Amino acid sequence: MYFYFLFQKSNNTFTQKIKNNLKMIVDSLNNAAKYYGLHPAFEKAFQFLNENDLANLADGVTQYSDDLKIIVNSGNGNSKEQSLVHFECHDKNIDIQVCVAGPETYAWKPREKCVSPNGDYSDEKDVRFFFDQPDMFFELNPGQFTILFPEDVHAAMISNGTIKKIVIKVKI
Repeated sequence: MYFYFLFQKSNNTFTQKIKNNLKMIVDSLNNAAKYYGLHPAFEKAFQFLNENDLANLADGVTQYSDDLKIIVNSGNGNSKEQSLVHFECHDKNIDIQVCVAGPETYAWKPREKCVSPNGDYSDEKDVRFFFDQPDMFFELNPGQFTILFPEDVHAAMISNGTIKKIVIKVKI
């Protein structure tokens, strides 16, 4: 999809490249191998998804490795208004969010365009919230994923039905 932008080669550190140049990715798990090179832990994250029966994973949080935390969540979707209360971004982690059962709709806006913070950044939870309205909405169906970088302000869990999803927190 058009959301995928490769970073330019430079002498910057990987973290600076992530924070300054990468934007949201939306794709199918069938194409996950294309993204292994974007972060040293992406291959391990996508291998976990490939090697497990995602539909039968129990809800919960697992620290899979030093750089990967796996969150499995099932539940009823929320209205746009309910989800936008959690219009958020992260400074220290990249989210790989996978739709297992859905569909699930996301709200999105580039961080550089957000002007109305909702409280202070929580270093402990690695989250910053915004009151801003999204620029767009997009939908994930089962077998699809999005990669959300620090520059991607997002709200998830928008649906009229039941959602099962996996969020992999990848440490930058």
